[in-house]
Amino acid sequence: MLHILVPLIIALSFFRKRWKTAFVIMMATMIIDADHILANPIYQPNRCSIGFHPLHTIIPITFYFLVCFISKIRLIGIGLIIHIVLDSIDCQLTNGIWTT
Repeated sequence: MLHILVPLIIALSFFRKRWKTAFVIMMATMIIDADHILANPIYQPNRCSIGFHPLHTIIPITFYFLVCFISKIRLIGIGLIIHIVLDSIDCQLTNGIWTT
């Protein structure tokens, strides 16, 4: 639920004139969860995705952060960072750890 609400709040708060576009772009970044299909099993209730799934590791996360500073693709970076932060919070709440 937060993966929808947080991008919506960010879009409405910081991109008022084009909030719909900003929201759609940030929601599209959730496609990084496609890397979950590479896991065996695909779904494991208490597994922390940070550090486990390929697009949720330090090198891609560093790239996502850097993308936030490129104006033309900033929304993509913001969406990806929001996703990673929320996944990390989920790891902390469910397992008491921030990463795998």
